[in-house]
Amino acid sequence: MFILADVLRPEPLNPVAFTIFGQEVRWYAIFILLGVVAAALIGYYGFGVRLGANSDIVYEGLTFGLISGVVGARLYYVIFNPSSVSTFWDIFNPRGGGLAIHGAIYATIIFVIIYCKVRKLNLLIIAEIVVPVFLLAQAFGRWGNFFNQEAFGGIVNSYTTGPLTDAQLIAQRETLHRLLVPNFVINQMYVTDFRGLDIQPIAGYYYPTFYFESIANFLGFLVMMVPRRFTRKLYLGDGLPIYLTWYGITRFFIEGMRTDPLMLGNLRIARLTSVVFVIAGIAIFVLRRVFKYKLIPSYDIFYGEQSASIWLEGHPPVPKEKKKQAENQDDSEQSNQQSDN
Repeated sequence: MFILADVLRPEPLNPVAFTIFGQEVRWYAIFILLGVVAAALIGYYGFGVRLGANSDIVYEGLTFGLISGVVGARLYYVIFNPSSVSTFWDIFNPRGGGLAIHGAIYATIIFVIIYCKVRKLNLLIIAEIVVPVFLLAQAFGRWGNFFNQEAFGGIVNSYTTGPLTDAQLIAQRETLHRLLVPNFVINQMYVTDFRGLDIQPIAGYYYPTFYFESIANFLGFLVMMVPRRFTRKLYLGDGLPIYLTWYGITRFFIEGMRTDPLMLGNLRIARLTSVVFVIAGIAIFVLRRVFKYKLIPSYDIFYGEQSASIWLEGHPPVPKEKKKQAENQDDSEQSNQQSDN
């Protein structure tokens, strides 16, 4: 495979998309928002509208859900990497880097439970809508790591000394090609800036673990979305244990490759969490069938003829249009009564 020497050491992409009013807008933030928007559109138009959701629920849930997710991701990162902050205010400044997806997962679960309680929403239905698209949003978000040139694995072909020759760089690119990694991703995996990572700083190509995880997350999204369209054996709430199991297995193997893990002593926090996720996911999936807890087929709710709603019984909101009509009607009746008097 012939590669010109001047493309063996490509310059990294600019992580800043554009600047507005002196503030940098990074690709990382853009891809997180793209993932959130894609998740919201699929959740709302794919399922929510049919089940009585309105725009207020989407905007409100999306706004506070995103805030809680970012805060959770940041706090989780800081807790397990306290050396990353030097002042109290650094805790609330993710622009310097440092968000952990497991913190976002925990925070989002807590938020959804509280939000459904406050707004009188059916938690099982909401969870079955949110969980698959949340994994899709993760697939989008990983591409922010691509532009930041972070969350990568070890050096390709396990070289231990450098600098690498042209022949070695070519061999690295060929290895990544055999793993079906596209050229534009390979080019960004030539790393020279290691930002304090505890690895031997050899300029060369590194495994794009963010890319592998993004693909796995997208496949997991399909695993949750497609089968329930054709079977009644998947029930409302199954999305969560499937998510925990799928992402737990995915992250366990990906984390073993990464060079920037959060540590608790000699343990990689993400691997420990992944084991807990898998155990919890399998246990929830099996035990609810053993105890026959609310075994309502997802197919009946999302695709069947059965009438269903995201609202708990007796708590559907009055649509704004009908509310306005009722107010106008009341005003008209009051005016007529005054005229009669």
